Amino acid sequence: MIKFLDLKGITELYADELKQAANEVIDSGWYLQGKANERFETHYKEYIGTEHCIGVANGLDALIWIYRAYVEMGVMKPGDEVIVPANTYIASILAITENGLRPVLVEPRKDTLEIDDDLIEQAITSRTRSVLIVHLYGRCAYTEKIGALCKKYNLRLVEDNAQAHGCRYEGKRTGSLGDAAGHSFYPGKNLGAFGDAGAVTTSDEELARTVRALANYGSQKKYVFKYCGRNSRLDEIQAAILDVKLRHLDDDNRSRQQIARYYYENISNPLITMPQRLDDTNNVYHIFPVLCKDRDRLQQYLTDNGVQTLIHYPIPPHKQECYREWNEQSYPITEEIHQEELSIPISQVLTMEEAERIVALLNAFA
Repeated sequence: MIKFLDLKGITELYADELKQAANEVIDSGWYLQGKANERFETHYKEYIGTEHCIGVANGLDALIWIYRAYVEMGVMKPGDEVIVPANTYIASILAITENGLRPVLVEPRKDTLEIDDDLIEQAITSRTRSVLIVHLYGRCAYTEKIGALCKKYNLRLVEDNAQAHGCRYEGKRTGSLGDAAGHSFYPGKNLGAFGDAGAVTTSDEELARTVRALANYGSQKKYVFKYCGRNSRLDEIQAAILDVKLRHLDDDNRSRQQIARYYYENISNPLITMPQRLDDTNNVYHIFPVLCKDRDRLQQYLTDNGVQTLIHYPIPPHKQECYREWNEQSYPITEEIHQEELSIPISQVLTMEEAERIVALLNAFA
């Protein structure tokens, strides 16, 4: 079986470095808010290109704390609106509703699978305070038009960078393009921890200070609580693991890009389409999505022939039971994507022979 993602194989690439980093934390006797955390936050903010990085417990918390901080700072208040792509993982939207803000869903483009920047302005109202772009699948979702709209209407631009570590736009990394960004280091990400982990990056000092306090019970000084916060801290072992993997991230992404190039140049079955190809700097291929109107049969066919695949995602957010008040709404492009999308294997340990086998099977599908 060709695995969708061989996490064990990825870990083995740098096993000695990872074990040494973990042992150093164990031997230090300091397991929270210590030198490993400080070191990773410093290296990651330098890598992303922001003034601040705050390690938190997971990627969802990273987004929650950004919007909670804006509420605490008086920039937003419950009932204000945040424009967000309809085609996204539900965490993007949960972070908005968790803070009493109102998500305004905007359709993607079918050829890019990312938010359609031609539809954003018509969704802006007097209550709009932010645009949340999602670099879904590892593709850069930012456009100059989005940046210009945020400036025109004085909107906070927030990035969900959970799937695009290392991606660039015009020389700048995603995670530094807007006012703040949330990052997930879930084990399957391009930069993955050995458990849940996340971070916020920003160059806004007040926002960074507020996020750090909120994620530490609401405290900026020991036993003094300015906010009603929560415990959402990045632990020392995860920080140490991430610091090792960060050193290899660009090389790992280049390996993914090599596989993606082969896919784009060799998948030729007219029953299968791929999103518009971007320059390699604009896509780190966390996921390689293909679209097929007979998606379920294609997935079974690949399974029967020894190729593991996943669907990202089978049910769009507005059709989920937790948002039942939206269930009757229609976002046809999003719904079409969710009915047709199939993610095929891609990673830094997928071999070219395995990629060739996958392409041969896709091209033979009838």
